[in-house]
Amino acid sequence: MRNWMIGAAMLALATASAAQAQDVPAATLRLPPPAQGQQTPAGPPQDSELVVDVEGGMSAPLPIIIPAMPTASVVQTAAGPTDQLGQKLSQIIDDDLRNTGLFKTMGPGATRAIAYSEVTSPDYAAWGGVVGQALVQGYVRANGNGSLTIGCYLYDMAARSELVRQGFVVTPADWRRAAHKCADAIYTRLTGEGPYFDSLVVYVAEQGPKGKRRKQLAIMDQDGANHRFLTNGQNIVLTPRMSPRQNAIVYMSYQDRRPSIYVYDMAARSNKLLVSNVNLNFAPRFSPDGRSVLFSMAVSGNTDLYRVATSGGEPQRLTNAPGIDTGGSYSPDGSRIVFESDRGGTQQLYVMNADGSNQRRISFGGGRYATPVWSPRGDLIAFTRIGGGFRIGVMNPSGGGERLLTDSWGDEGPTWSPNGRVLMFFRSAQGSGRPDLWAVDLTGSTSRKIPTPLDGSDPHWGPIRP
Repeated sequence: MRNWMIGAAMLALATASAAQAQDVPAATLRLPPPAQGQQTPAGPPQDSELVVDVEGGMSAPLPIIIPAMPTASVVQTAAGPTDQLGQKLSQIIDDDLRNTGLFKTMGPGATRAIAYSEVTSPDYAAWGGVVGQALVQGYVRANGNGSLTIGCYLYDMAARSELVRQGFVVTPADWRRAAHKCADAIYTRLTGEGPYFDSLVVYVAEQGPKGKRRKQLAIMDQDGANHRFLTNGQNIVLTPRMSPRQNAIVYMSYQDRRPSIYVYDMAARSNKLLVSNVNLNFAPRFSPDGRSVLFSMAVSGNTDLYRVATSGGEPQRLTNAPGIDTGGSYSPDGSRIVFESDRGGTQQLYVMNADGSNQRRISFGGGRYATPVWSPRGDLIAFTRIGGGFRIGVMNPSGGGERLLTDSWGDEGPTWSPNGRVLMFFRSAQGSGRPDLWAVDLTGSTSRKIPTPLDGSDPHWGPIRP
């Protein structure tokens, strides 16, 4: 119900002004034709318009001002008073944009308060002494049916023009999603890249002494908020992967004391065994269409890649070389698979067609390579490089252009953001046995720790939410 609410309510605002919006029932909000003399709402960036150089990374972050979102009248809602919500909404937008390394933000705690009437009529002169090239303004309003309307606007300070105008009608429980959607709209407008802030991450939450760790499935927003556990920790779980529709999670569990592949149904909150646990099977991952699961199975001392329908049935064997073939990941179009194998004597990366044909090695650097995962853009493969430590790197699908993005002792298990610009992974300090979740951008210049209530490993970043 919540997803439907926000999915159906991501409506373009019907406002020429925030004040006028109060008179428009939420269910009829639509983007009106621009009034005479009004700027046309955002389109693709033009050469002369405000844009962010995503390749420049930290070298030239764009100054952007994000004052607290005002409210016409303070109303107590299930998510708190609307004036406090306005402050929190702006802070989430500030955090999202600042964490990319592409923006130098001035958030609600560092800027002046704006009036409700100013939201759609920026007082550019009042910002004259503030260093900022872009301005984010918005508002929050409580509706009579218990929902919230949240407006989001982006302005070019130099051109004094409107670049983005969006609005969202949400339940109080989904107010954070509106902030992420607003940040996504601004990020996409200024960078030309796809969104990624309104997305979920599933991972393994860990606690307890080394050698006797309690590991359970957990899920959270990409910034660590809205955290919740999905399993009770009675059985060790590993390598959770979210389905493309975000309605299921496939993972490995030691239930029945034997590593086997299970599927967790998000709506029913129940598990089912996907592959018979007569043999050891592990490292599952959904196909891009969500209709099958790629996994590894050890039979008679040899481990190969297999594919099985999500409804179950007889698995189809895809590799048959002596050694351990595992860690399979599909290309975005489902036509190819990257995987790791020690068939050549050391752990290396290989690519093959989805039916198992045309297998070829693509990694030739020093050390070993593991946990490959294909970028949602299709242009890169991320991996863990092992040799003098564990580090996160990327290469193109033919094996060229290898770059290492991290330089720590124990970084492994990368997963891509929905737009393919950020990688999340887990990092363990030497000798600690306690992993944490981290994220790094494709330039390798911006990294940060993701807050989790317990230790965290094996993250998988889901697609952008509808």
